[in-house]
Order: sequence, then C-alpha cells, then structure tokens
Amino acid sequence: MEIRQILETDYDRVIPVVNDWWGGRQMTHLLPKLFFEHFQNTSFVMEEKESGKLVAFLIGFQSQTHPNEAYIHFVGVHPDYRKQGTARTLYELFFEKVLQLGCDTVRCITSAVNETSMNFHARMGFKLTMAKDYAGPGQDYILFEKKLHMDSEK
Repeated sequence: MEIRQILETDYDRVIPVVNDWWGGRQMTHLLPKLFFEHFQNTSFVMEEKESGKLVAFLIGFQSQTHPNEAYIHFVGVHPDYRKQGTARTLYELFFEKVLQLGCDTVRCITSAVNETSMNFHARMGFKLTMAKDYAGPGQDYILFEKKLHMDSEK
C-alpha cells in the first residue's frame, strides 16, 4: 500500500465510490470539493501500490479557531479493506502530522446511531460524549476527543 497527501484531483476518484462504500447511504454532500482543495496538508489517500486502486482516504485539518486542535472530518475505507488496520493507519499518520503542527487534541463526530464508528474510536483511545440536539432538535451526535502526546501517537 502507498499513502500520500490528498490532491484536488482525488475528488473525482472519491465522490463516485463514497456512497457505495457507505452501504448506499448518501454521503457525497459531506465532501464538497473544497476539502480536497484546502486541506491537502493534513488529508491522505491510501492506494494499492501496483494498480493505484483507491483503498481509503482521510479528510482532516488543523482548527483555525483552536490551533492546538485538529479535526477529522471524514474517513472512507473500501469494504474489501476493512478490519485490516487501514483506518488505524490513516489515523496514526494524521496524529503524527498534526502533532508536528502543534496540535495536542483531535476531535471528530458521528451520529448517535453509528455504533461501528463509536466502537472504532473507543478502540483508538478517543473519549466519547453524547451531545443531545447537537445539530438541531432531535439530532444527537457523539463527540470524540483524543489527547495526543509528543512521545506517543496513542
């Protein structure tokens, strides 16, 4: 596998597959092209080395409001590559990158019904907090927070 920083042109590779990777759920609206244009330094793509096949991606960025914090906005893993450490590898690369930028905290969110995401983030060492009505009445979310340490990514 090969991992590299995301490029603007990767948008045209990710958008056609993301809904399928999410079991048919409509997810493309969460990935406007601006993420591929403005957050290349902290966003990554994983590909098969020989074929160049898209395996996974992570969109993340350093907060402008809280420069010591970073945010993982979206992660996608091809269904054939799940449960192989693919997402963990991308998260750990993101942690390394944002530590270099001076971040000591990583945050992300998911819907309150996404048990797969909650379990994954708990295994990755994130603290989980329920936020009732986070995105409006009846729209509960789980907020994830992970403190990073210079001597360790985990």
